[in-house]
Amino acid sequence: MPVSRRSFLQTAALAQTSPLPSASPNDKIQIGVLGAGARSHELMQRLLELPAAKIVGVCDAYSGRLTRTVERVGKQVKTYPSHHELFADPSIDAVLVVTPDHWHRDMVLEAFRRGKDVYCEKPLTYRSSEGPEIIAAARQTKRILVVGSQGVSSETQRKAREWIRSGRLGRVTMIRAAYNRNTASGAWIYPIPPDASPKTVNWDLFQGPAPRRPFSLERFFRWRCFEDYSGGIATDLFVHLCTTIHYLMDAKMPSRVLAMGQLYRWTSSRDVPDTLNAILEYPEGFTVNLSSTFNNQFSSEAGFHILGTEGTITLGDGLSFYAEHAVEDNRWIVESWPTKLEQEYYRDPKVRESEMPHSGPSRLQAISEHYRATGSDPTLNHLSAWLEAIRTRKPPYEDAVVGHRAAACAHMVNRSVKTRALVEWDFARDDIKS
Repeated sequence: MPVSRRSFLQTAALAQTSPLPSASPNDKIQIGVLGAGARSHELMQRLLELPAAKIVGVCDAYSGRLTRTVERVGKQVKTYPSHHELFADPSIDAVLVVTPDHWHRDMVLEAFRRGKDVYCEKPLTYRSSEGPEIIAAARQTKRILVVGSQGVSSETQRKAREWIRSGRLGRVTMIRAAYNRNTASGAWIYPIPPDASPKTVNWDLFQGPAPRRPFSLERFFRWRCFEDYSGGIATDLFVHLCTTIHYLMDAKMPSRVLAMGQLYRWTSSRDVPDTLNAILEYPEGFTVNLSSTFNNQFSSEAGFHILGTEGTITLGDGLSFYAEHAVEDNRWIVESWPTKLEQEYYRDPKVRESEMPHSGPSRLQAISEHYRATGSDPTLNHLSAWLEAIRTRKPPYEDAVVGHRAAACAHMVNRSVKTRALVEWDFARDDIKS
């Protein structure tokens, strides 16, 4: 349930004095898991590969997920009837919050109050206003929080960031990024377990701070389709894109956002758009075009296109760089002048050096490079960085501030879609302008 300011302040001081996980390399960090759906099982599988971690507890509103967690991790995993009981266990050092979005704020704040470090799947927030509250709580309690948008822990994104910082692309003024799908599963219409019923699904535990609704297996297992629990495409997919863009460009937040979205195809299964387009303008000096549809998966439109004056990066299935080979050619203009003026124009050495085909090859060579990462996947890297931060108390890149701002981009997009208006960011308040 929502955490009041008074309740938080009363327990924050206790959290500051809670013992930190041992720095001994022989001790494992004891982890509890809140929410054991499909993404959570991917995270748990990766944690099992990391010797520094031990999964000891799990809580979920569907009993079948608890059963599968014990099958996957081992009988030593304790199941808890609610997150409150899991948080109360002093043997648990840290938690994975892998619940529907509407639960993130309450669970993160309670984890801080209980002295637990947190890995929270993106988006960090369900509403933009929750971000500053979470940031303040993390600082006050000195808890580690990492947000799970794992792309920034990939070798390809690190290489792309290196290229951009080196100036290799020249001045970047436009970025295009897209996430497209064309399947029912890609549109979040997931299969529902045949044993799912009011006996195996704790509907009240799932709803939590959300509006009261009648029992619905569709809402429970396909919660991303409903705005009571999710921000749809923007919070599920655009958050990944914005996290990467902020990382690559050392950017904070867009100053203005304008977006449009519609529900065209999957009309009987959701109340959030299946097609979304947005324009984000950044004060750092570039514009972003974001797009996503669940009605086509044309591959060349997926990923990132980072456009600079001297080169382009494409980032998706690997990383590629393409040098610009722009050439001035004013011939069609000059040929309309009097002959004498045309001839004088081409006698100018600066013109001869800069224009083709009159002066030989371009100064910019058509160079391209292509990379494909091998080795550890980004999720494993991201979780490893979280565990290291818990031991060293030095948070990695994707902390509460970074997570808040990436999620806030999505909230700006959704507000623009709903209001059919331009939405602005208040940098002083670190929140959307009211």
